[in-house]
Amino acid sequence: MPSALEISIPFADLLDMRRLSESPGTCTAELVIRPELTNSWGVAHGGAVASLLDMTLGMSAKTLDPDAIGSATIEFKVNFIAAATGRIRAEARATRAGRSLVFAEGEVRSESGELLAKATGTFKLRYPRAQ
Repeated sequence: MPSALEISIPFADLLDMRRLSESPGTCTAELVIRPELTNSWGVAHGGAVASLLDMTLGMSAKTLDPDAIGSATIEFKVNFIAAATGRIRAEARATRAGRSLVFAEGEVRSESGELLAKATGTFKLRYPRAQ
């Protein structure tokens, strides 16, 4: 099945993440919390929420350079604020770009708009290898 993201990321496909929008420096994506993505309390496993944030922040960084083919996470921090269930949406913004690194931040919200998690991260843009 083709990825709902711009590039093939098998892990994102496994989780069924969906990119909703993208513009220079921003990206929005969503994830439906299915039973296999929950913890023993029946709410989203932190790893599922963190994965959505990591990929959305990384995609926001990539939007800054049309020549980039992706980004690699250098550092990433998540604060979990409330339990997540149902459809969740991540919105990310690239906040600063240096020569080789991009800093980004984002949050995950429920369908009703409740803040569920916040994250910051540092990403290195990846480029095609010279032939």
